[in-house]
Amino acid sequence: MDPQIKLMFLNEHAAEGAARFGVSPKELTFIGGFQNFIYSYMKGDSKYILRFTPSTLRTWKGLAAEIEWIRYLSANGLSVSEPVSSVDGKDIEQVHGNMIDFYVTSFRHAVGRKIGYPECLGNALLYEQCGRITGHLHELSKRYNPTLRRHTWKSNEYLLQAKNVLPSEHQPILQALDELKAQLAVLPSAEDQFGLIHGDMNVGNFMVDEAGGITLFDFDECQYSWYVEDIAVQLYYLLYVFGEDSKSERKAQYELFIKHFVRGYTADGRTMPDGWKDLLPLFLRLREIIVFVGMHRSWDLREPDDWTRDFLQDSQMRITNGMSLIDEFF
Repeated sequence: MDPQIKLMFLNEHAAEGAARFGVSPKELTFIGGFQNFIYSYMKGDSKYILRFTPSTLRTWKGLAAEIEWIRYLSANGLSVSEPVSSVDGKDIEQVHGNMIDFYVTSFRHAVGRKIGYPECLGNALLYEQCGRITGHLHELSKRYNPTLRRHTWKSNEYLLQAKNVLPSEHQPILQALDELKAQLAVLPSAEDQFGLIHGDMNVGNFMVDEAGGITLFDFDECQYSWYVEDIAVQLYYLLYVFGEDSKSERKAQYELFIKHFVRGYTADGRTMPDGWKDLLPLFLRLREIIVFVGMHRSWDLREPDDWTRDFLQDSQMRITNGMSLIDEFF
C-alpha cells in the first residue's frame, strides 16, 4: 500500500466505519491488506470482514459493480464470501477524511481454512478444485449482464502506477511493460475468451473446507480481461517460489498443475478458453510485472532479505528479456 495512504487512515475512520455496520471498534481485529485496510469482527457465532478502500483506489461505482458481481455469482451457485449491508441497508458506506475518503464494505468471512506454502505445492486435489471453481466462474461470466461495469485490464492500477512507482534505473521494465500492453491490445476478445474475471485468484484469496471445496473472496481486482489471466495468476504463485536453481521442480509443478486444473475446469462439459495454453506465457509475464511494481510500491526494498533480493534480480532478468516462468520448458 502507498505509505502516504497509510498515514491518512486514522483510528477514528475505523471507528466510524465500524459503527455504520453496527460494530463496536473494540470488536475489530486488524488483519492487514495490500491495498485496503481489512478487519475482522464477530456477530453472534458468525465471523465477518470489514474493508476500508481508499477513494484514490476505487470509485463508488466500481465497488458497487464488484458487489453486484459477487451477488450474481453467489445466486448462481458459486461459493463466495457474500457482501452484507450496513445498519442503514447500504452495501457501501463512505467515511470522510481530511484529504481522501474511505469506502466501507463488509462481507461474510469465508468458511474453511487457508492452504499456504508449502502445503499448496504438489497438491493435485487442490489444483483440480481450483480448475473447477475457475471454470464455473468463467461459465457464469459469459452469461452475466451487469447494470454496472467494472474497469478493463487497461485500467489496472499497477500498470497505471508503474511509471510513478519504479525508480529511474528500471526504465527497461517500463519499456517491457509498454511492449507487453501492445501485444495484449491486439489479442482476440471473443466472448468465449474475454469477460469479467476474479483478477487475483490465488491461494491467498480462497478458503478450503474439509471436503476440499473452495470459497473465493477478495474480488477487489475483478476486471474485464481474458479468462486465461485467471489461470496464469494461479500458476504464477505456484511457480515463483522456486528459484533459478530449481527449474526441474518448477517444471514438475507446472505439469502437475496443468493436468489437474484442466480436469477440474472441463468438468460438467466445459471447455478451456480458446488458445489458452499459447497465451499462458504472455499473462505470466503480465503478472510478473504487476508483482514487481507492487513490491516497489508497498515494500521497503532498501535492505531486502536474501530471498527477496534474489527474486527481484531473477524477475528483472525475465521481464527485460521478454521471458516468463515457463519459457524454458513450455
